[in-house]
Amino acid sequence: MRRTRTILNLAVAAVLTFAATSVTAQEAARLPDLLAQLAQPDNEGWRRLERQIVTEWSKSGSPAMDLLLQRGREAMRADELPAAIQHLTALTDHAPDFAEGWNARATAYFRAGLYGPAIEDLARTLALNPHHFGALAGLGTILAETGDKKGALRAYKAALAIHPHLERVIEAARRLETELAGQSI
Repeated sequence: MRRTRTILNLAVAAVLTFAATSVTAQEAARLPDLLAQLAQPDNEGWRRLERQIVTEWSKSGSPAMDLLLQRGREAMRADELPAAIQHLTALTDHAPDFAEGWNARATAYFRAGLYGPAIEDLARTLALNPHHFGALAGLGTILAETGDKKGALRAYKAALAIHPHLERVIEAARRLETELAGQSI
């Protein structure tokens, strides 16, 4: 019985992992164009573009994985961080190539005050999706809070190179530039 359950769990995990990586080529092809438009500093429609990009990033290709992401986000909104981390850990276990799962769990870890695991998940997010401006901004926030002002400023500038409209990031970068004035970066 125990062996059967183990084999069944492995089979389910394999199916879920395969399904989670099956985002269509058409959806993936839209992202470079959306990111190029978002990077234009004078684009007044940036909020719509940002929503479209985040929506695309949130599609795992698997209804089961999308449900885990949704449950994790809902638990974070309800400030149930241990539950959020559990849902998002299940997501990253079953869909290790889904960048948004890692990013969401990094957010949950950050909100729980677990900066080390948050940084690890942000690194994984950025390895999978180097254009993830949210992960770069989050990394900047953690680095600033832990005293690495130069690293924080580099992360913020990287986020702004992709998404020049992030108002909080613009303000944080300006503040850090002022604090670091006269120091070599």
